[in-house]
Amino acid sequence: METPELLELAQTRLLATYRPQGIVLARGRGAELFDVEGRRYLDFCAGVAVCCLGHGHPELTRTIGEQAVRLMQVSNYFYNEENILLADELCRATGFDRAFFCNSGAEANEAVLKLARRHFHQLGQTERVRLICFERAFHGRTMATVTMGGTEAYRVGFGPPLAGIVHVPYGDLEAVRAQMGSDVAAIHVEPVQGEGGVLPAPTGFLAGLRQLADEHGALLTMDEVQTGIGRTGTMLAAEQFGVRADAVALAKGLGGGFPIGAMLVRETLADSLPTGTHGSTFGGNPLASAAARTVLRVVHEEGLMQRARARGNRLQAGLADVAARHPKLCRGERGLGLLRALVLQENVQARDLLGPARERGLLITAAGATALRFTPPLIVSEAEVDEAVAKLDETLTAVGTAIEG
Repeated sequence: METPELLELAQTRLLATYRPQGIVLARGRGAELFDVEGRRYLDFCAGVAVCCLGHGHPELTRTIGEQAVRLMQVSNYFYNEENILLADELCRATGFDRAFFCNSGAEANEAVLKLARRHFHQLGQTERVRLICFERAFHGRTMATVTMGGTEAYRVGFGPPLAGIVHVPYGDLEAVRAQMGSDVAAIHVEPVQGEGGVLPAPTGFLAGLRQLADEHGALLTMDEVQTGIGRTGTMLAAEQFGVRADAVALAKGLGGGFPIGAMLVRETLADSLPTGTHGSTFGGNPLASAAARTVLRVVHEEGLMQRARARGNRLQAGLADVAARHPKLCRGERGLGLLRALVLQENVQARDLLGPARERGLLITAAGATALRFTPPLIVSEAEVDEAVAKLDETLTAVGTAIEG
């Protein structure tokens, strides 16, 4: 079917919970995507930091095909080899001790919430149920995770939010300190706020949270759904801040495009979710586990964390140059590794630039109202980074001319 027919069918059959751009994608190759008419796009979205190995990576596609033939799902009434090996390899790669597997970042974050509360229940500290979260944070779309997130608009119309969750400004240690008390179970934080505008934690902020949590006997938990699996240049972004959480939520890049989520915890929390207190039907299935094992291996063998740092530096320089060339539209750039943003002036809406960029063959996303987000695959080449920057410059030139005209 051609694009107009497919778009009409989509508008008839799909719930309008998203605002997709007016193209229909059909296939991908590396950092490129092609629509049903064969037009090429440079993919600097990568499924929103999901397709870390790009599209059609031969190792990942081979693994998925072979494992699909061998075994896809057995339920958690039984062990499966791929999941046991993944748990070991993921813990070794991150420094954590135990793993729980699910299907998405929202599920992983909800598992963290339940873990924190149940941990203190197990210790007899039943008053410790409160979570300190942050304004502009994003942790998912379930009822619990939209409450944990710091965007009020995502909670409107869904009834009373989950009790016991408070929000403070990101980066404000004193605001966190003012909320600490004997009823706090955990501080939950993103090392880099992704959906909130690609905001890296200020210097000393995460270390300060670790200290506050320790002083008050609470947990420090992290959401590395968008930042994990090498996206920022290290396996976990927290490594670059010298801070280790008690538990961390992962998803997105972990499966390289195949749905999987995980919660990793320290050994001190190994008994905090005893048998029967939590679960996931598809969590840890052999197919997803095999895909994630391949992602971890390829990230290591192909040096993709080092590449994320090098290509991230190149992208950073390019975005800084573009921002300097278009001061009426841009304020600068920010980010870590290959999680980057071009920060726009307050009167320029990021969403308004997505269409013009797409028309020039560049796919990017908005992060907040005034940030254009760049999350290309970790396998992206120098030439593709340069091409993306050139297309962005063309987009801003055209938009600036239209505004002035």
